[in-house]
Amino acid sequence: MSTITITAADVNKLRTITGAGMMDCKKALVEAEGDFDLAIENLRKKGQKVAANRSDRESTEGAAIAAVNADKTAGVVLTLNCETDFVGKNEGFVKLATDFANQALNFDSKEAFLASDFNGITVAEKLIEQTGVIGEKIEIGSFEKLSGAFVGSYVHSGKIAVLVALSANVAGADEAAKNVAMQAAAMNPIALDEAGVDADTIAKEIEIAKDLLRQEGKPEAMIDNIAKGKLGRFFKDNTLVNQDYIKDGSMSVAAYVKSVDGGLTVTGFKRVALG
Repeated sequence: MSTITITAADVNKLRTITGAGMMDCKKALVEAEGDFDLAIENLRKKGQKVAANRSDRESTEGAAIAAVNADKTAGVVLTLNCETDFVGKNEGFVKLATDFANQALNFDSKEAFLASDFNGITVAEKLIEQTGVIGEKIEIGSFEKLSGAFVGSYVHSGKIAVLVALSANVAGADEAAKNVAMQAAAMNPIALDEAGVDADTIAKEIEIAKDLLRQEGKPEAMIDNIAKGKLGRFFKDNTLVNQDYIKDGSMSVAAYVKSVDGGLTVTGFKRVALG
């Protein structure tokens, strides 16, 4: 029988390191006979087991986070997903998501980020550990990186996170980028401009327009030209720079940005959302 004494300080130390519950930490330390490294490993194994058991669960709640570097030339948006809104709003969960986003600034892909070191274990291993601690499926859902002459961000209610890149760092760029990011959050454009819309989507929209025109009894000879005109409306409604600016419907988003500085343009955006 083991003579190792597990103190409350030991349990609290392990809890601080892992975030696991007090009883789980005490049990892990007893099983490991006071070996902290082995106790941490055992807790992670518990997490792996929980993760495997919950692999088929939907994780549509969580936290959407944006992080931008100090120079405001690059940013990342990601979602840390979980199963319930209760967990998604938890202060510790949001802090973990924020820590992840700040670390993700150093990586160009989700895969490289997941393989990176996070306080002695990989991000992927940390997710497994937290699945065990929280008891819900925890994963990085969306991951998007954006670079530009100036990058700004906006997060809506912790559920939608957006990055916007502008062509220059000019006076008013911060507010302009935030306003355009708010636009993207609210209106969910499918692309920056016409050039960003893929050919399949364009072909599908033209066919939909043609079918509607035929149902309206329009002459076949006129249908192609009318359909192309309707495509222009589709671009206006669904591409960011061509949309009516939500704070002033008399101008487009592109025109709004030019009102801040005559040479300013939007060069890119990334949007992630939960649900």
